[in-house]
Amino acid sequence: MKGEAMRLYLRILGWIVALLGLFFAVAGAELAWLGGSLYYLLAGLAMIAAGILLSRSDRRGALIYALVWLATWLWAVWEVGFDGLQLIPRVVAPTVLMILVAWPWLWRSATRPPARRMAATAVIAGLVLAGAYAAFAPRTLSAQAAVSAATPKPSTGDWTHYGGTLAGDRYSSRAQITPANVGQLQLAWTHRTGDLVMPDEAVKHLREYHSEATPIHIGGTLYTCTPHSYVEAIDATTGAAKWRWHTDADITGNSYLVCRGVSYYEAPAGTACAHRIFAPTFDAKMYALDADTGKPCAGFGKGGYIDLRDQMGVSPAAFQISTSPPVVANGRLIIGERIIDNVGVDEPAGVVRAYDPISGAPVWAWDMGRGDDAIKPLTGDAIYTRGTPNVWGAMTADAANGIVYLGTGNATPDYWIGRRRPFDDKYGTSIVALDIATGKMRWHRQLVHRDMWDMDVPVGPSLVDLPLPGGGIVPALVQTTKMGQVYLLNRLTGAPLAAIVEKPVSTRGGIGDEAMSPTQPFSVGMPSFTPPAPSETTTWGATPIDQLICRIQFRKAHAAGIYAPIGTTDIIGHPAFDGVTDWGGGAVDPERAIFTVNTMEMPFRIRLVRADSAQGQKMIAAAAKGGENAKAPIYYQQFGTPYVAVVQAWIGPFGAPCSAPPWGKLTAVDLKTRQVMWTRVLGTARDTGLFGSHLGFPLKTGVPNLGGSIITRGGLVFIGATTDQYLRAFDLRTGAELWKARLPAGAQATPMTYQGRDGRQYVVITAGGHGALGTRYGDYTLAFALPKTT
Repeated sequence: MKGEAMRLYLRILGWIVALLGLFFAVAGAELAWLGGSLYYLLAGLAMIAAGILLSRSDRRGALIYALVWLATWLWAVWEVGFDGLQLIPRVVAPTVLMILVAWPWLWRSATRPPARRMAATAVIAGLVLAGAYAAFAPRTLSAQAAVSAATPKPSTGDWTHYGGTLAGDRYSSRAQITPANVGQLQLAWTHRTGDLVMPDEAVKHLREYHSEATPIHIGGTLYTCTPHSYVEAIDATTGAAKWRWHTDADITGNSYLVCRGVSYYEAPAGTACAHRIFAPTFDAKMYALDADTGKPCAGFGKGGYIDLRDQMGVSPAAFQISTSPPVVANGRLIIGERIIDNVGVDEPAGVVRAYDPISGAPVWAWDMGRGDDAIKPLTGDAIYTRGTPNVWGAMTADAANGIVYLGTGNATPDYWIGRRRPFDDKYGTSIVALDIATGKMRWHRQLVHRDMWDMDVPVGPSLVDLPLPGGGIVPALVQTTKMGQVYLLNRLTGAPLAAIVEKPVSTRGGIGDEAMSPTQPFSVGMPSFTPPAPSETTTWGATPIDQLICRIQFRKAHAAGIYAPIGTTDIIGHPAFDGVTDWGGGAVDPERAIFTVNTMEMPFRIRLVRADSAQGQKMIAAAAKGGENAKAPIYYQQFGTPYVAVVQAWIGPFGAPCSAPPWGKLTAVDLKTRQVMWTRVLGTARDTGLFGSHLGFPLKTGVPNLGGSIITRGGLVFIGATTDQYLRAFDLRTGAELWKARLPAGAQATPMTYQGRDGRQYVVITAGGHGALGTRYGDYTLAFALPKTT
């Protein structure tokens, strides 16, 4: 590099360093004023001086920056130790800049004696290695010793229900695939549904398109559904389409499109359309389709469907849709629905209704506004109680004991609770156990009091018979929650099998016209996955720039962590509405009494804005356009209340999370000892790049995940769910990741498994992408199996 070129290089580099220093000095001064770290202010002032000197080709500028770099390392290690992932935003970018600053002098050393040249080269090599260590050092999570496998017991079922069985255990008795041979799994077939994302969903974001379906397996056929309400029958061994059905309903006005699965019912012999698939659709209908032909069952309901808007009053189309499969048990078809979040107080009812699965005639309706027990279905102009907590996730059932289990949400809207009614407070965010035949209340247990955080119970519990220490069996359920609390209850009575304690929580900082609960129930007898409250030290980001902005946002927030009261100043809700676990739930091995659950950490900034303010009116207008994207602010109108709610993922300006990784984990728990067996980081940042791109580095950060895990008798845990595009298999005993397959689109769905006609065990996953998580769209159903044997 010639002298003039060197001076130009140093001039440009110097101004870059100085301008960065100016940013750090100004923003660092704000952070210091808020009570935060002084590092950024001091480093910024030193960088201004270093940059000015560098621009004048003065080597003292390089010396000053070298001291800043060294101080940065010392400060970083003092804050977070040698945690490689935590060091990334603190030292990687400064190290890259250090290399650029040192480069001119390294070049000059090439003309100097060998000893100096070697010393300079060693310095640069050390910088590169230090940066590489910070970027790629693995994160190790502690794990306890695994329990030994129990003696296998008879197990039936071949994924005939959404959760594997009515119990929602997500367990399969198939054992052909084992830890010893899972590495040989290969793609057996690919099926394309043809239901692709539309421009209004992928580009304009007017609607949310979430592909979350788990197929069911009946008699050698898979049955599945898609966001635009296609239902398909697929040959389970070849992947060939058998039939396809689609509603011709107008999609206009719908803002949320999801179908998580369908249900199967076999009517008594001699009944027309004896083999039935019950399929929910985006226009709030429940169809009965002939499982053999795909045609609507003419004798069911109104020529093949039930209109779930009956007796619900008048609302826009988007306010009420069906997203999860119904429960079919003991001669009852039981249906809950998704009611739109946060638009207003006068939304449709969260009523749960039971129908005759043959005729479609209504049998009972659980409308909490009309009492604890279900009532006879309404007729005429009568409507169910508006705005009550709804049941939008998959339900589970104990057919032998005649109980269906519901996970309830919140009365609308979520983020301001000043007008909740007594029955809203009683049944919101609860597990409710109803008699399948009559709808009579068996028991209920509330998991969050006066919920203002959208912590609705997103899936029914997993049921399991647990061995007692002194012998015998107890009928149990395991309930995962958005809060990261796991509840272990007697499923017949609701009594705790693991201790639950009411703990005090803060009520300071909310809105004065709301009454908040001073305590919340914590499941202290089970492992907790509730993340610790964020702190300035645990903020993250891709670079010091976005970490500094995240630190300022944290300092400006009036509270952080679980149950922080929502007010007119930001809180850092952690966990937030996507939860620690969501609709994927957990999986239970009933033979070994092992429970697995995937968790995530995805904080959100939440605040309220007066609806009658100019800012509030702009937000209401923006919300009317529809759609959601977690990376952008979400404005909830909350009509009928004084406030608009503003909810936004806590993400820095470059698109990196403000909370420190790992952001996703998979954990196994021994239900007999109630101890964690192992925990593994789940997912990499390969498909999660800066600025919302899919071009990330495969750092083992763990990632946000939606969808659940499954367990097989073969001793494996299979899971998709992550924002990187993989289906993975883990050893149930040790937690070791044994196999993974790259997928063509995001797989925010729970896998399933069964035995095909050729005798092979198949593992199937839906990969269609997820609008809110920003994963790649597609229309794939993919099956994996061991190689064929001759």
